[in-house]
Amino acid sequence: MLDTAMSARADIQDKRLLRSFAYVGGKWIDGDGGATFAVSDPATGAHLGDVAALSAAQSAAAVDAAQAAFPAWSTALPQDRAAFLRRWHDMVVAAREDLARIMVLEQGKPLSEARGEIDYAASFLEFYAEEAKRPNIESVTSHLPDAEMELWLEPVGVAGLVTPWNFPSAMLTRKAAAALAAGCTVVAHPSAETPFSALALAELAERAGAPAGVFNVLTGEAPTVVGAWAGDSRVRALSFTGSTEIGRLLYRQSADTVKRLVLELGGHAPLIVFADADLDNAVEEAIKAKFATSGQDCLGANRIYVERPVYEAFCEAFAAKTRALSVGRGMDDPEIGPLMNQGAVDKQAAQVADARAKGAKVLCGGETLPLGPLFYAPTVLTDVPDDALIMREETFGPVAAIAPFDSEEEVTQKANATEYGLVAYVHSQDPRRIYRLSRALQFGMVAVNRTKVTGAPIPFGGTKQSGLGREGAREGMAAFMDIKYVCRDWA
Repeated sequence: MLDTAMSARADIQDKRLLRSFAYVGGKWIDGDGGATFAVSDPATGAHLGDVAALSAAQSAAAVDAAQAAFPAWSTALPQDRAAFLRRWHDMVVAAREDLARIMVLEQGKPLSEARGEIDYAASFLEFYAEEAKRPNIESVTSHLPDAEMELWLEPVGVAGLVTPWNFPSAMLTRKAAAALAAGCTVVAHPSAETPFSALALAELAERAGAPAGVFNVLTGEAPTVVGAWAGDSRVRALSFTGSTEIGRLLYRQSADTVKRLVLELGGHAPLIVFADADLDNAVEEAIKAKFATSGQDCLGANRIYVERPVYEAFCEAFAAKTRALSVGRGMDDPEIGPLMNQGAVDKQAAQVADARAKGAKVLCGGETLPLGPLFYAPTVLTDVPDDALIMREETFGPVAAIAPFDSEEEVTQKANATEYGLVAYVHSQDPRRIYRLSRALQFGMVAVNRTKVTGAPIPFGGTKQSGLGREGAREGMAAFMDIKYVCRDWA
């Protein structure tokens, strides 16, 4: 079923990582009646392969398998769960190059970024291999005579995980490692645009000794696969990374079964540069914050605000660095790759056209490139008004919008004027201003004078309509565990 051209062009050494069947109950299965869906390379449009498209009945059967595996997995020694996660980690590290190349083929990101994502994915397996051994019974000082009180942390049950196409490996391990460490069993649905990365991880999990039914990867269309979980009371937790629109839908659909939800949704990050900032560093970090993953990142700097005394200098330097960015196919390891689909390209074009019509200037880019239909030029817009679409909607592409500001109060109000609250970036050398902005910005994460803030030990997540709950860190296990209170009288 897999197009042999995929492995040949990718130069993947371990061909068993190229799986085209779903992984359910410890078995590799096809869709009902041999149903499949096609996956293509966004850089070339080439057909990469056909993957099993599971039915709603098969999705329910996967929940059966996870539910059957839950009693043994949830009561296994924490050390045993940790040992499995450690073995899985070691296999991911060993397969780093193959996993990165699979990701480049189906997602399009530059090869060096794909390698970095595999390292990031492995870090969650390593982190939660340690955290699996941490949850303890906690005693409570009794307020009742002759009573002894304890709090137990117990896994909630089957966890449903829904992962996006922009980080197809790291988002799966971030969710799955936390759930498995907590003692939950997992049914996971990867994006239909990037299923091969998840299936390769399933192959490695099987090799690492995952018991049948503990970790399941269900491929197919999201409404069919995930829709079967919404009304299934056995799926006790649901963790989703994706758009705010779909997050709201899952929130509504999960209400009747009162699921534990973790929603990592859209972002609309402001990047604020004050006149006292190190300008060279601010420009360099702004390039990283805007153009990582070709701009297809919920952490991407969507609105760049620069204090007026340094506005012209910043715009000139930022545009110069943007013009110098290399664009190409991921296997050639450029700085910018293709966008994921035509809808993403159309969104860039619409936002640029709207900004132009409202008076913004285009310093560079603003057009598709002859490399292919999904390649959009890195673009810099300046003097972008507040009512432009790009200042109100997530861009998810390589278009930077820059606007000036005159006061701290003004830029704080503008930064917070959004339904999103995932991350904000601040560049300043004034410690008092940094403290005030860190407090005033209504975002779940604030990065000061840098871009990279994520990692396995930190609780990733946002406020407002950027989501619910946190992923990573100790807090990442919380959604997958219940507190049981036990009150005993020995008399």
